Amino acid sequence: MLAIPPKRHQRNLVSYLTEAELGALLAACDKGTWTGRRDHAMFLLAARSGLRVSELIGLDNSDLVVGTGAHVHCVGKGRKERRTPLLPSTVSVLRAWAAERGGAPGDPLFPTSTGRRLSRDAVEHRMSLHMAKASVICPSLRNKSVTVHTLRHTTAMSLLEQGVDITIIALLLGHEQVSTTWGIYIHADMGQKERALAALRADATKPGRYQPPDSLLAFLEAL
Repeated sequence: MLAIPPKRHQRNLVSYLTEAELGALLAACDKGTWTGRRDHAMFLLAARSGLRVSELIGLDNSDLVVGTGAHVHCVGKGRKERRTPLLPSTVSVLRAWAAERGGAPGDPLFPTSTGRRLSRDAVEHRMSLHMAKASVICPSLRNKSVTVHTLRHTTAMSLLEQGVDITIIALLLGHEQVSTTWGIYIHADMGQKERALAALRADATKPGRYQPPDSLLAFLEAL
């Protein structure tokens, strides 16, 4: 049974957000409300760290470090721990959110309005609400199916487009095999394909049908 090859299936290219689309999504979070500020901080962290949804909702207050060596600590698949460094712009947003959120170290970093831990469905529902508003600002979002996991793809594609080595991206995403990262994202990066084609030398062959020289014809007739 183990020798039977698995059934082949179509693998679609991953969907991710451009910087303009991500900006529209974050702008759609109403920062005049508590839930809007929570969603803005949560989605920004997801897009800049590549955390899975389960890792995002599993964060406690103690998992966020906004001082020297700012990073976020999480436990991913297979109970594997990893620490992901944070950009200064992300740190400033999360620092403000952590100060407003307060609570004990073991409390969820992104709670519901009643203080409980957010569920996956609740986070996806919040994403749908903000996506509806963002699509008005950024029409290109109307043609994309965006979930919270799309923000993880956005992290990877952003790093890939900036020339970050694929092994580093695999490390940040928590992939055990680099081939996993390569197989998912390298096919979706049109920028690298365009740069590779642009580096090719122009073909010097002239168009038209090949005409053999007289010397070749004479050699063939003498055979």
